[in-house]
Amino acid sequence: MKPHIIGIAGPSSSGKTELARRLVAELPGTAIVSLDSYYRGRQELPFEEREKLNFDHPDALEWELLQEHLQAIGEGRAFEEPVYSFARHVRIAGTRRIEPAEFLIVEGLFVLYWPELRAILDTKVYVWTDPEVCYRRRMARDVAERGRTPEYVRAQYERTVCPGAEQFVCPTREYADLVVSGEKPFEESVGAVLRALDAVVAR
Repeated sequence: MKPHIIGIAGPSSSGKTELARRLVAELPGTAIVSLDSYYRGRQELPFEEREKLNFDHPDALEWELLQEHLQAIGEGRAFEEPVYSFARHVRIAGTRRIEPAEFLIVEGLFVLYWPELRAILDTKVYVWTDPEVCYRRRMARDVAERGRTPEYVRAQYERTVCPGAEQFVCPTREYADLVVSGEKPFEESVGAVLRALDAVVAR
């Protein structure tokens, strides 16, 4: 089975992951592959050095491995998605098996950045959210879920997150087949994506 691959991109905390989860509820059997899983493993570096890495640059990700995996699923073969620890900034033991299905969702900051990945995606979605809203969401998430201090989150946002979004993420909006809001009720965004899928699949 060749899945219809949906790519969802947008700035940090714009609502990409939640949109993907809501879509899965409407598309039973669909798996979500997170671009975050493909951060390069840097176990050779001390933790203090890993903390200083710029995770908001495309070079931080092993996108070539994701490309291989998407090509495999496009040929009807399962693949093993890596597992990444944000608390330790490393890949950890174990993988998550992704089996072919009717749909597959790939979500992450730079999903629309690399031409090679864009060429594999069947439907490309960009989630736009006001930067101030993204910042507030990022602060709440990283403190609650990733063990960060507010000071760390603020400094990282100013140093790499915001500049990275402006340079590498926001410009990819032009490649999207569909732009949705990350601030309006998700029912609206989900409905818009489903209508787009219906139109494509019906061709």
